[in-house]
Amino acid sequence: QVKLVESGGGSVQAGESLTLSCVASQRTFSTDAMGWFRQAPGKEREFVASVSWNGKSTYYADSVLGRFAISRDNAKNTVYLQMNSLKFEDTGAYYCNFGLDTRSIVLNPLDRDWGQGTQVTVSS
Repeated sequence: QVKLVESGGGSVQAGESLTLSCVASQRTFSTDAMGWFRQAPGKEREFVASVSWNGKSTYYADSVLGRFAISRDNAKNTVYLQMNSLKFEDTGAYYCNFGLDTRSIVLNPLDRDWGQGTQVTVSS
């Protein structure tokens, strides 16, 4: 059974940085691609970034490319999202999920339970 726990969210001002963490419980963590998604108030959930099972490949939404960096530590069953130069538009609840690869996860995240997520609020 999969359990994903996000943390690290908070309230920051535009231009500042924040790092999110997601601790996964599945035994297959080291073979799964991992990704971050977010949902802003009044909007649908959207893909943010993904990383391959070995951390060698990454994929980013155009809106965060160059500002965000996704990484993972398989020894700790943890995936991170380093967010730099935050904008007001980055505000939302952030969730992690897993998938088969960095591209298919965009439309086919495999954990149907999105959990609580972690809130990121950026003021301008």
